[in-house]
Order: sequence, then C-alpha cells, then structure tokens
Amino acid sequence: MTDPVHISAPVYGGGGEYTLRCTGVLDGLSYRTVRDRVVKAALDEPRMVIVDVNELRVPDASAWSVFTSARWHVSTWPHVPIMLVRADADTRAVIRSRGITRYVPVFPTLQEALQSESSARRQRRHRARAELPSHVSSIVDAQRLVGGWLSGWSCPAMIPVTAVIATALVENVLRHTDSSPTLRLEYDGELVTVAVEDSSSAPAQRKEDAMHGTSRVSGLAVVTALTRVWGSLPTSAGKTVWAVVGPENVL
Repeated sequence: MTDPVHISAPVYGGGGEYTLRCTGVLDGLSYRTVRDRVVKAALDEPRMVIVDVNELRVPDASAWSVFTSARWHVSTWPHVPIMLVRADADTRAVIRSRGITRYVPVFPTLQEALQSESSARRQRRHRARAELPSHVSSIVDAQRLVGGWLSGWSCPAMIPVTAVIATALVENVLRHTDSSPTLRLEYDGELVTVAVEDSSSAPAQRKEDAMHGTSRVSGLAVVTALTRVWGSLPTSAGKTVWAVVGPENVL
C-alpha cells in the first residue's frame, strides 16, 4: 500500500506568495487531491503558488501532469503562476521531459523561484468577498453588494451586467445545492470577475429545460451571453464558478 499524499497548509510569504509542501506518493489515487489543493491555494489570489515537491514520490512520471492541470484550471482566472521546487536535477529533467515546464516552471531552490521573472508583481486589483446565507434573500444581498463595491471602485458602468451575473450564479447555488454561497468580486481597472463558491462538488453545467412546451433559459445561459468567459473550478470544499465581464459586456 502506498503512502497517502500530504499537502501542508499554504504558508504566506512576505512577497505575497503561497508556498505548499507536498509529501507522500503522487499517483492515480492522490492526483485529484493534489490538483484541487493547488487550485484552492491559487483561488486565494496570492502573487504566485510555489509547490515544494522535494519529498514527493512519483512512481509514474506521467502523474507530474497534475500541476499542468492545476495551472490550466486557473489560467484565465485568477491567473496565478504555479511553480515547483525540486533540488534533484534528475527529477527536474524528468519533469521537463514530460512538457510540464511549458506551463509550470521548476526550480532547484525556493529562492530561485521567488526571483524568477514570472514572479513579477501583478497589478493592483480591487477585491471583495462576502458569505451569504442559504436563503433567497441572498439574491438581493448579492445585487446590493455588487452595486456598493463597484461604486466604491469608481466603476458604475459595470454594475448592471455584473449584478445580473451575480444574481444568476447565486441563484444557481440556491437552486441546485444545499450550500451557503460565498460571493467574490475583483476589478483590475478594466475587467470585473464575479465568483461564487459553494460546497457541492458537482461541476456547473449549462442546461436548458423544456417546460410546458416552452424553453426555460438557464442561469448559465445568461452568464454565457453576457460575459467574456466563464468557468467552474473544483476545490477541496466544493467548487467555484466564475465569470469575467469586459467593457464590451456593459448593458
């Protein structure tokens, strides 16, 4: 029986980075656990996520792709760089040979990872977060919060469309899960990202239901029509559904 994988809680560094320490065995049984923990760390939007894999055993080299998978999941949002640290040169060569470093660079030391060009500081972003109750009143609360946050960030033009998206995502949580939604908003000076977390592991999927001979438009169909892009990210506690709103989406 192989040793279970263990991933430490993220350690927040002085430069705004998260460092995770991964030990045990990376295989088919632990693959998803590793991916979801790395994705969850990235969702906190640190400057970057550094994974120390010095004590991680990988019997099948193809399993290193778990870090590529994690990077793909966060490539559009929150677009946080993911890096590996492995002192052993032979293992770094194996990681490179699998094409992992096209997306996730590997360094011999933590210090070199911190000093890499890709670790440059990201532009300043406005962020806000609120936990909402598992009650229909959360829909109105989400609209109110979106209006207040974007007004405070001098972005009133984006309020109508962002409120519609937040409503659709929160309503989906209330309709399809037993979760209490958590609403997150981010504004980088051009784009607004709306994200709603819940405790259901079922991925968000666009569905259209025929009811009484008429078509009922799903919330995610609305999100698809009114945003630049949207996605669903698995986390260790459930999932996060996010959407990016650009100037072209203003109502």
